[in-house]
Amino acid sequence: MSFTELLWELVYELESHIRLPAVDLPGWDGGETIPDLPTDPQQAARALRACWGLGDGPIPHLVRLLESRGIVVTVLPFPNEDSRKLDGFSTARLPTRPVIVLNDERDDVYRHRFSCAHELGHLLLHSEAHPGDVQHERQADAFAAEFLTPAARLTGSLPTRVDFTILGRLQQTWGVSLDSLLVRCRELGLHTEAVSGRAWRRLRALRAQGLLPCTSVQGFPGEIPVLLQRAYEMAQRKGITAQRLADELHWPADMVLKLLAQDPRPDLYLGLAPSTAPAP
Repeated sequence: MSFTELLWELVYELESHIRLPAVDLPGWDGGETIPDLPTDPQQAARALRACWGLGDGPIPHLVRLLESRGIVVTVLPFPNEDSRKLDGFSTARLPTRPVIVLNDERDDVYRHRFSCAHELGHLLLHSEAHPGDVQHERQADAFAAEFLTPAARLTGSLPTRVDFTILGRLQQTWGVSLDSLLVRCRELGLHTEAVSGRAWRRLRALRAQGLLPCTSVQGFPGEIPVLLQRAYEMAQRKGITAQRLADELHWPADMVLKLLAQDPRPDLYLGLAPSTAPAP
């Protein structure tokens, strides 16, 4: 059984006890009937922003936004050799709700956010999964870039010359990588091929010098999935334990806990006995 199938079974079981947010994803055939978005990636990104009332500014908490729209976002708990090559994958073909699975081994919040937006693009644009399809990957990238950094709002802020001070500020404002911003400079016609080449060489040099370390996802709570954990916590308050879920699913309990991003190991508490030493 694939990871997404295991995840779906767990989500289905949780939903028999806890009501999760309704799915709000235009065109998703398991939710309400909503007109499909345009097939052009950039137009689809702008249409989704309009549908969700996001305006054209930065999206500060992308993962939490998707979870609030009923999309299950999770981190792969046991990556294998093949999955380590991926930043993420997704499916809209499960019966109850769409799923996005992210690989957090690289622990880079900007890459993490772009991967999430990229998979959102796949959910909206590609009803049939074709892993590795070059055209689909480019379309998902184009969707993610426009969804996270709308051209109409971003273009006036981008430097026409290579200026990593300005790009660094934009990185923090928009929550995207310097790589993504350099690509936007080129595709929006602000950098010539020669200027773009110099920019990429400079970026590689800065990284080689250790001047641009990755920014950990852990410092951004809004980018860490919590939907399944919160659902499990609510279930626990109703007396639904991990062991009960495991019994209902015919799984070992530690698998349930791993999929819920819970540590299956018991906690060790060290108590301190009252001090008998005389006061100084």
